[in-house]
Amino acid sequence: MRLLMSFWASHLSPSPAKAGAQLGTRRKWSLWVVTSVPQLDPGLRRGRGFCLLPALPLLLLASCATYAPLALDRGASALDAPDLAALPSAAGTIDRPYLKPVAIDLAQPLDPDAIAVIAVIANPDLKARRERAGVSDAQLFAARLLPDPTFSIGASPVLSGPDPFVDIASSLGVDLNALRTRGVTIAAARAATDQVHLDLAWAEWQTAGQARLQAARILGLERSAALAAITRAAADSMLARTLRAAGRGDLAADQSNTARAAAYDAQDRQRMLDRDLAAARLDLARQLGLPPATIIRLAPDALPAPALDAEGLFALARQRRTDLKALEAGYASEEATLRKAVLDQFLTLGLTVNGNRDSAGNTLVGPAINFTVPLWNRNRGGIAIERATRAALKAEYDARLFQTRAEIAAAVSGITVARHQREALLRDIPAAERFAEATRRAADRGDLSLATAETAEQALRDKWQLLAQSEQDITEQTIALELLTGAPKETWPS
Repeated sequence: MRLLMSFWASHLSPSPAKAGAQLGTRRKWSLWVVTSVPQLDPGLRRGRGFCLLPALPLLLLASCATYAPLALDRGASALDAPDLAALPSAAGTIDRPYLKPVAIDLAQPLDPDAIAVIAVIANPDLKARRERAGVSDAQLFAARLLPDPTFSIGASPVLSGPDPFVDIASSLGVDLNALRTRGVTIAAARAATDQVHLDLAWAEWQTAGQARLQAARILGLERSAALAAITRAAADSMLARTLRAAGRGDLAADQSNTARAAAYDAQDRQRMLDRDLAAARLDLARQLGLPPATIIRLAPDALPAPALDAEGLFALARQRRTDLKALEAGYASEEATLRKAVLDQFLTLGLTVNGNRDSAGNTLVGPAINFTVPLWNRNRGGIAIERATRAALKAEYDARLFQTRAEIAAAVSGITVARHQREALLRDIPAAERFAEATRRAADRGDLSLATAETAEQALRDKWQLLAQSEQDITEQTIALELLTGAPKETWPS
C-alpha cells in the first residue's frame, strides 16, 4: 500500500485529479490512501480517496504508554514478615556465584550459610536496590531507541493578490547526529547498567557478610554473658559473706568495700552484655527482614585454617570482588561517554525534507541539511569534563586497589595475632583449672579461705573470657576477610 499525503485547499473531491479544479471558500486537509490491492472497492483502485486525518491521532495514541498511579502502602502490609513458607524454597534455588543453595529449617539453629542466604533473599534494603537497578535497565532500553523524526506544517492564506491557493509548507526532519553517536551511547548505557548490577551484587555480598558477622557477634555475646552471669553470682556470694563477716566485726570495712566494688563491676558488665546482646539480636532480625520479635537460633561456625596468604588473597580479591568489576564497568562507560564527547565536536548534522505548495499552485520538494559550525566551542568544555571524569575514575580505582590490599593485610595480621593469643590461653588454661580445683578442695577442708578459692576460680573464668574473646575475634576477622576478598573462605588459596 502506498501512502500519499496531499493537501488540497478545497472541498473534498472524488479523486485527487479533480481536487485542483474545485475551488471554494471552505478549505480542509485530506489524507489520501491510494492502493492497488484488487480486493478493494473499484472506486478506490481507480484512485478514489478517503479522508483518514481525523482518525490519525487515534492511531498514534493506540501505541502510546499510559499512566497509572501507584500509591505508597502506608498500612501494616509494608511491615509484614516475609513468606516463611516460601523462604526454604527460595533458599534452595538461589543462584549466586558467592552463595550456594541451602536447606533452611527455621525451627532448627541456622548456620552462617543459611543466615547469608536469608539476608540476600529478604533484606528490605536489597529489595529496594533491585528495584533501583531496573532504572539502569530502562536507561539502556532508552539508549537503544532510534530518535523520532520531526514534522512541521504551516499554511499562509493569500490576503491580497491574484493567486487562488493557500501557500502550504511542510518539512520532515531526522537528527543524523543521534544516529552517528548511537553506538557509543549504547555502549555507555550498557556499561553503566553492568556497573549498577555489579554494585548490586557487591551490596548483596556485603549484606550477607554483615548478617553473618552479626550472628557471630551474638554467639560471642551469649558465651560472654554466660561467663559474666557466673562471675556475678560468685561476686554477689562473696559480697554477702563479706558483709555478714563485717557485721560480726570479723573483717575490716575496707575489705567489705573491695567486695562491694567487685560485685558492682560484675553486675555492670552483665548488664552491658545483656544490652549489647539484645541490640545485636534486633539488628540481625532487621538485616534478615524479619519482625523484631522473631527468635533466631544460631549454630556456631568452625574456625578457619591457620595458614593465610595475604598476597594470594589479594590476587583472589582482584578476580572476585564485584565492586572492583563495577568500577571497571563505570570506567568503560566513561570511556564511551568521552568518545561521544569527541564526536560531538564535529558537525552536528540534521536532514530535512521540505515540501511546499505555493499560492500559485506550484509544488516544490527538496532536501535541506542543517549543521552547527565547529568554530569557537567545538564541545571543548564537554571533552574537558569527560577527560577529568575519566582521570578521577582511574584514580578511584587505583585507590580502591590500594585500600583492598591494605585491609586484607590488616585482617590477616589480626587473625594471626588472635590465633597466637588463643594458643597461649589454651596452654595456660589447664594449669589454671588444676589450680582452681586444688584451691577449692583446700577451702572445703578449711586449709584456705573461701576468698582465695573464689579468686582462683575467677582467674580461671577470666582466661575463659579471654579465650572466648580471642575466638570471637578470629571469627569476626575471618568474615571481614571474606567480605574483603569477595569470596567465601572455602575458595581461599591454601
